[in-house]
Amino acid sequence: MQTVQQHIIERQRQEHPEASGEFSWLLSGIILATKVIADQVRTAGLNNLLGDTGQVNVQGEVVQKLDDLANETILACLGFRDTVGIMVSEEDDEPHIIKEFDGRAKYIVLFDPLDGSSNIDVNVSIGTIFSILQNREGVDSSKVMDHILQPGYRQVAAGYVIYSSSTVMAYTTGDGVHMFTLDPTIGAFRLSQEAITMPAQRKMYSVNEAYRSQFPQGVQDYLDWTKTDEAGYSLRYIGSLVADFHRTLLRGGVFLYPPTKKAPEGKLRLLYEANPLAFIAEQAGGAATDGRQRILDKVPTALHERTPLIVGSKEEVERVASFWKPE
Repeated sequence: MQTVQQHIIERQRQEHPEASGEFSWLLSGIILATKVIADQVRTAGLNNLLGDTGQVNVQGEVVQKLDDLANETILACLGFRDTVGIMVSEEDDEPHIIKEFDGRAKYIVLFDPLDGSSNIDVNVSIGTIFSILQNREGVDSSKVMDHILQPGYRQVAAGYVIYSSSTVMAYTTGDGVHMFTLDPTIGAFRLSQEAITMPAQRKMYSVNEAYRSQFPQGVQDYLDWTKTDEAGYSLRYIGSLVADFHRTLLRGGVFLYPPTKKAPEGKLRLLYEANPLAFIAEQAGGAATDGRQRILDKVPTALHERTPLIVGSKEEVERVASFWKPE
């Protein structure tokens, strides 16, 4: 009965015996925040937490009550961790400067507090996504964006929590992907799967085909091919990024969110959606691309930069790429 905290400490002892424990302390803040959010999601219909606040966030999206609560919960649980220097949220226009970088406050936490929030009121799976970077050595601490805008391969950890029939956390620190299920009887995440391997291939794809006519021709050609007798693919689409990715991680297949005519740069946010999920996918043996290059190699230029995303089983991602070759 190993908890996520015990697992982190044990992996740290095995892989990084010189570690001080400060990183584990940071992760414990994320774990606490997601347990609070899980409780609020479970009782939202009883506590007047359904519906929107009437506000619009920096993404141009209507803020749901649970969006706001999840954002404030994460900021509160991590804001007092002396290892955190900067926090970046999907809900906020600017980064939160918690404290000046020093010997301890060297971590940057980026997060989508409640992914899939449009599904809150209809009880569909939603989740929290997070990414952790370290400040860049040799860069002036006042140049905040220079510290934040790092390519995804520099992530030191990433993960997500899905709030569904059970609450599940998956995370990686670069040594595989490990999964935990929240045990409500003891209030702790317990290890349920270790060193997850994504199937190399599966005849399953996930995409919002309502936008098919707006996709690049190569993506349309791929979708047409999946429906042929030769291909025999199945479509599985939930409409929450975390939920669709979670299924793909465990079952295999591919998730597509390509560019559209209305959103030629893509829709998903690079720093706190595409990067952490790409890191997890690769650590599980999968792949992630924007159609032109590996997601983790992209150098971000803006805080809320968007990107196309093709992520999943390695062979399935390569198959999509064989049809879609952006100029």
